[in-house]
Amino acid sequence: MSGRVLIVDDENAMRLALKALLGKEGYQVETAASGEEAIRCIEPDSFHVVITDLSMHGVTGMQVLEHARRVDPDLAVIMITAYGSEKIAVQAMKLGAVDYLPKPFDNDEVRMVVRRVMETVQLKRDHRRLLEQVQGDFGFEQIVGRCPAMRQVFETIKKVADADVTVLIRGESGTGKELVANALHYRSPRRAKPMVKMNCAALSRELVESELFGHERGAFTGAIARREGKFEAADGGTLFLDEVGDMPLETQAKLLRALQEREFERVGGNQTLKVDVRVLSATNQDLESAVRAGKFREDLYYRLRVVELVIPPLAERREDIPLLVDHFLRDAAARFGRAPKPLTSAALRACVEHQWKGNVRELRSAVEQALLLAPGSEIEVGDIVHGAGPQAASEPPSPPAPAAVSFRDAKAAVVESFERDFLLSALRRHAGNISKAAEEIGMYRQNLQQKMRELGISGEEIGGGEE
Repeated sequence: MSGRVLIVDDENAMRLALKALLGKEGYQVETAASGEEAIRCIEPDSFHVVITDLSMHGVTGMQVLEHARRVDPDLAVIMITAYGSEKIAVQAMKLGAVDYLPKPFDNDEVRMVVRRVMETVQLKRDHRRLLEQVQGDFGFEQIVGRCPAMRQVFETIKKVADADVTVLIRGESGTGKELVANALHYRSPRRAKPMVKMNCAALSRELVESELFGHERGAFTGAIARREGKFEAADGGTLFLDEVGDMPLETQAKLLRALQEREFERVGGNQTLKVDVRVLSATNQDLESAVRAGKFREDLYYRLRVVELVIPPLAERREDIPLLVDHFLRDAAARFGRAPKPLTSAALRACVEHQWKGNVRELRSAVEQALLLAPGSEIEVGDIVHGAGPQAASEPPSPPAPAAVSFRDAKAAVVESFERDFLLSALRRHAGNISKAAEEIGMYRQNLQQKMRELGISGEEIGGGEE
């Protein structure tokens, strides 16, 4: 078995004997002749197991244990104890040592203890790495945006992620509501527990209740065995109800009880089950109108909407499109094993101006398709916008540059036009306040002023404000 072991003992013979014994088992073994040396060696992820003598001159084994627990909580510490010091060893275990070996110890006992402890530590570290990977794939970093509305979304996520409250996420289809739900879960204390997702619009009226709460054998035709529902599967974690506005009224009453009492019964069952679940929900519907029409329970609406997060459509955050395009290009290139292809300035401008009715989801699909199918080394307008959806066909194509104008000059003109429109938009949103506009778009104030001079942007165009 592989793994890294540090042996700490001020007796040379003991260090050498343990190193030889564990080296034969396939471990990478290092030694330290004192507690001071051990403390210098122990860093995060430097070792899996530390075997330290309890009684040493200077820094003791207890101090090595305290340092190890502080620096690397996953690191396992095994204490070597002399005859008669078992009480101290028990105290060490209360402080975090995983086991102790009383002198004189049997070689087989050492092998068994180290093997067991090593397996536990490696499982813990594998789980931590997997959790970090999942957090990277589904966490906060996957939500791209710098516009004021998205900054507000980020701030709200930070404030409520670790609070055990229900959150209603609202926005058009394709805006990234599920990404926000992922971020809320993986930034919460529940992140090590399951996040279970259910699309309420994807199931028939008859199946929604069974899917949520499970059913007993024989509860209805086809129920040949007991089945666990989403609430049970999410116990200790998070349940994400997508398209919650499509939930039938009959099921809404039972969902309300489950939220308030944290208990329910399976369909066809009498046993009351208790769960600890945080519920996040999302919808693209006007729930207020549904409440007035009697199609959605008012009490459930307020129970789900303790905190509300509104994700703006892409049409209201066009300044984020270049960031999103770059993010999707790099992600797709990594996943598909392709070299990244940059967009031409004209193609990027077309993306910014295009009506992405499918929002971020449609933009991502168009970018991935363009990366795979664009014939040249760059992605042109026709590679990305023409394949972006039905509405593209109704948009007039950009007029070709006059023959007398070189490609370089035409490209420079397009870039300048894009930069001018982009900066004007940011400045107007902040009523001409240059400092605030610069902060929003990630520029230094002086650089923005210089760019304004180069592009001839005047105070009259932006409506006054800070110069």
